[in-house]
Amino acid sequence: MFSAEFLLTSLIVVLIPGTGVIYTISTGLFHGWRASVAAAIGCTAGIIPHLLASILGLSFILHMSAVAFQTIKLAGVLYLLYLAWALWRDTGGMTFDSASPQHNLWQIALKAVLINILNPKLTIFFFTFLPLFITPNTTSPITELFLLSLVFMALTLAVFVLYGVLASRVRSYVMQSPKAIIWLRRSFAAMFAGLGIRLALTE
Repeated sequence: MFSAEFLLTSLIVVLIPGTGVIYTISTGLFHGWRASVAAAIGCTAGIIPHLLASILGLSFILHMSAVAFQTIKLAGVLYLLYLAWALWRDTGGMTFDSASPQHNLWQIALKAVLINILNPKLTIFFFTFLPLFITPNTTSPITELFLLSLVFMALTLAVFVLYGVLASRVRSYVMQSPKAIIWLRRSFAAMFAGLGIRLALTE
């Protein structure tokens, strides 16, 4: 079940820059390592509904129901475009630090959760990905799916935290250049907009 192939494939999937990775890195750059950890936890929590849906077979319903898929997809597209717009219009400096109110961390984590929840492709992905690594002729496939899901989530959290912390390490250099801050914000805004457009074009 926990084969080298599963661990390697999962690691590659997690390492590929997607919406969650971009959000975690941008959060680490703009708000510091604590915020990036909150973003990583939120992104990881955001995949739980997709994992549960794939295990319970709800992804089959999403796959067969164009209305359900399109509704979730539209919500995800609008949310990504909203994040892009908010980043683009924000030209302020990096004022968030370790002394910031705790509720800011909850807001960052909540945004991360929504980013992944509103991506219907994740359910389809897990529905097709996880069964590949179930032990043949196993008597408890649901248990194995849950265990595989837990390992995938642990890898996701570890990699995202690493991404965010590394991004926060270069934060001090970025803060010295107001132009660099604006350029980075708009670059990440363009990335979110691009991801939203790509999601919108998903069939």
